[in-house]
Parts: sequence; structure tokens; C-alpha cells
Amino acid sequence: MMQRPDESVVHGSRAGQTAQPRDLPSVDRLLRESAAQALLAEHGHTLVAGEARALLDALRAEVIGGSVLLADVALPVLSAKLQERVQERLQPRMRAVLNLTGTVIHTNLGRSLLAEPALQHMLTMMAGPNNLEYDLETGARGDRDSIIEEMLCTLTGAEAATVVNNNAAAVLLTLAALARGREVIVSRGELVEIGGAFRMPDVMESAGARLVEVGTTNRTHAQDYERAINANTALLMKVHTSNYAVQGFTKAVSEAELAGIARTRGVPLATDLGSGSLVNLASYGLPREPLPQEMIAAGCDVVTFSGDKLLGGPQAGLIVGSKEMVGRIRKFPMKRALRMSKLPLAALEATLMLYLRPERLTQDLPTLRLLTRPEAQIRAQAQQLLDAVAQAVAPRFAVSVMALQGQIGSGSLPVDRLPSAGLAIAPVQKKGAGRALDELATALRRLPLPVIGRIAEDRLLLDLRCLEDSAQLLNQLPALQEALA
Repeated sequence: MMQRPDESVVHGSRAGQTAQPRDLPSVDRLLRESAAQALLAEHGHTLVAGEARALLDALRAEVIGGSVLLADVALPVLSAKLQERVQERLQPRMRAVLNLTGTVIHTNLGRSLLAEPALQHMLTMMAGPNNLEYDLETGARGDRDSIIEEMLCTLTGAEAATVVNNNAAAVLLTLAALARGREVIVSRGELVEIGGAFRMPDVMESAGARLVEVGTTNRTHAQDYERAINANTALLMKVHTSNYAVQGFTKAVSEAELAGIARTRGVPLATDLGSGSLVNLASYGLPREPLPQEMIAAGCDVVTFSGDKLLGGPQAGLIVGSKEMVGRIRKFPMKRALRMSKLPLAALEATLMLYLRPERLTQDLPTLRLLTRPEAQIRAQAQQLLDAVAQAVAPRFAVSVMALQGQIGSGSLPVDRLPSAGLAIAPVQKKGAGRALDELATALRRLPLPVIGRIAEDRLLLDLRCLEDSAQLLNQLPALQEALA
């Protein structure tokens, strides 16, 4: 039987030698292999040929450097590498993960989980045409705000409502629409910075408004606002400091008191709640957050808050308030650039509908369900997982059940702790413990469903508050064991 030239080279006198550039096949020769032909049939010529070319170009540089064995450029080997490259190219960059960090609303891990009705409503609305901007009653063009405005007004007591793509956009749009070219008065203690160095003074500048700081970092009084109001004042603004706390000798002016000043002086009042909630979290044993409906009742003309944090929906910036102020905001040209698309709007509508049945929220809304999981239930789950996880990481690591302190969110109420429980995995050998923990964390992240924990005090901690289905971890333990072997 005749051998192909490349096979005879590999198995003949040059076996075990380093490859030369002439030993690499052409793209066309590689694509004639049966494995490549199967890839071409499944994925088409453009993708497969592009990956074949990239594979051979990368190998050519290594071959010139003298670091590739002849056996590594045989056609069967290259065909397998080509298949791996194609599969890797088609692997989505955005992937589901297991959030075992202990932070329920984790900014880097997608924040709130959407409820099943929201997922189903999105799928239905994306699968075909819908009435995004079409009035089914009149047959005329409609307004996408109408999809959620009535419900938001019902839930908050506001006269009008509109939505944009996130809360930073809601604040920016409010300032631009109501205060461009004029002054906005804010307490110095409320000039917050949120993730990504997004600072309130910078937002003011971007919106074309001029910031007027009043009071001090820890104490601001009503007269501070009153003295700062002048003919060029466009807006009084309150900012809820949900991502930090100033304690000790402090003073702040309430929305109700500030609303009285605003009415007397003929200036509108806006408040930014950041990660605003629509239900009293204290009734579930969680830290209390100010509610949009309370701010409206207190006399605020505009209230802005997020949809993807404590509310438990998609990324969105919700703006509620008086008809006059919301009307001005809605008509401002910037609104079109910041509007929500049909996908998150469908998710928001379905999420808001859950709040019409508040007695069922701890069952239907994943964020609230996870936040209210009993500590005893989480500890029992950790105990059930202990032996299986210990076997998977043995003999290099020891595992124990541990009481943990999680948090509600990395940007929402980050200083408030949630009593929880989980598994603490510690290296048996103290020497090189840091490297061992990094290796373990890497192995967990490389699982088919990546597992994200946190390293603290020479242990890798897996907080189980967000693990409702233990099988998601158990089914991956054989792969973890193999990776650590």
C-alpha cells in the first residue's frame, strides 16, 4: 500500500525530528481531509477555511522557531486541531456561570436573574412581530412607554413614567432635560461614585448642568439648600447613597422637607434612588431601602431607579414623577438615544406584573427568593454536598462546612451582610497554598458551567446561597477531579 508523502515522512527516517516549513500542508490540502470535509459540510467554507489558514499561519511561526515536532504537523493531527479551533470559535463569549461568591446581585455576574415569566415573555415577543410602537385599539402608531407606564404609575403612585436603558442614563436624561445650562443643587455628602468611575459631578457636566454643592460631607441642613437657590436654579436633587454609609455626626434633609422648600421656591425636586426597590425589604428581614412610592408621596417631582438590581428585572432606568416633568424628559431629544429596545422592555413588563401579586414575590422573583433563603436551609445543603466535593478535591484539599457572611449586592447595599453558609476548601499543604488555591479557582472557572467562588484567608469559599439546584455542582465534580489530578 502506498503511503502519502507526509505520512512516510513522519513514520520514516525523520520520525521524532523537528518540522520544517515545507512539512506544513497547504490550506487546500488540509481542507481535503475527511474531517475537514465534514466541518465544511456543517459550517460552510468561510469559517472553516479561515480557521485552517489561521492554524497553519500560527504553526508556521512555531516551526520556524524550531519548537514543533514533525509528528505534530501530520494531517490527522492538524485535522483534529482544526476541529478544535472551529468549535472554540463558535463558543459564545457570554456564558452562564454558577455564582457562589455570596453576592446575590453581582455586578460582574449579570446582576439580577430574570423570573421565568420574564424569560417566556421575551421569547414570545422576539419570535415574531409585536406591537412595540403600534396601538391595537386605533391602528395608529403607538408609544413604547405605554407598555409599562400605567403599571409603573399603579405601583409607585406617580402621574407619569418613562424608561431608558439604565439608571445612569435615567439620571443623565433627567438632568439634561430639566437643567441644561442651569444650576442643580446637591448635598456634598451625596456626590456619589458608582462602578466604572461614574461620578455624579461628571454626570452633571455631561448633561450640561452646573453643580452647586451645599453642606458638608457629613452634615447638610435645610438652610443650605435655601441659601443656594437663585434665579438660575433649575433643580434640587437628592441622591440615595446606597453603596456606602456615613456614620456618626451626620445630618441630611429628608425628601419631604426638601419638597416643601422646592414648592415654596418654585423649583422641581428630583431624587435618584439608584438600586430602588418596589417593596419594603424590611418585611422580609432585609435592610430597608427607600421606595419610589414613598418619594412620590413625599413630594418629589422626579424619581429615578434601576430595574436590574433590587427590583429584580432587566437592565433599565425607570423615571417616574409628575406629568409635567416626565413629559419634558420624554420629549427631550436625548431620550431616543437612550430608549429601551423590545427585548428588555418585554422582560421589564413581565417583571413589573409580578409586583401586582406581592404575596407571591418570594416564590416568583428570583432575586427576592435568593435573598430570603433561610440560613438553615443553605447550611443543610452544604452538609449534603460536603462528602462529594471533598472526594473530588482530595487528596490535595480538605473541605469543611462553614458559616459565611454574604452580601445583597456589589453595588447595591454592599455594606449589609447576609448570614449564609457554604464550603471552605483549604490546601492540605501550607507550602504553596496560594498557588494551589489559584489552580483550584482556575479549574472551577474552566468547568462546562463555570463555578465562581471567592478566596479569603487561605481558603476558597463556595457560598451556596445562590445555588438552588445542587445537581449543577454535583454533575461537574468528576470533571473537577480530573482537572486536579
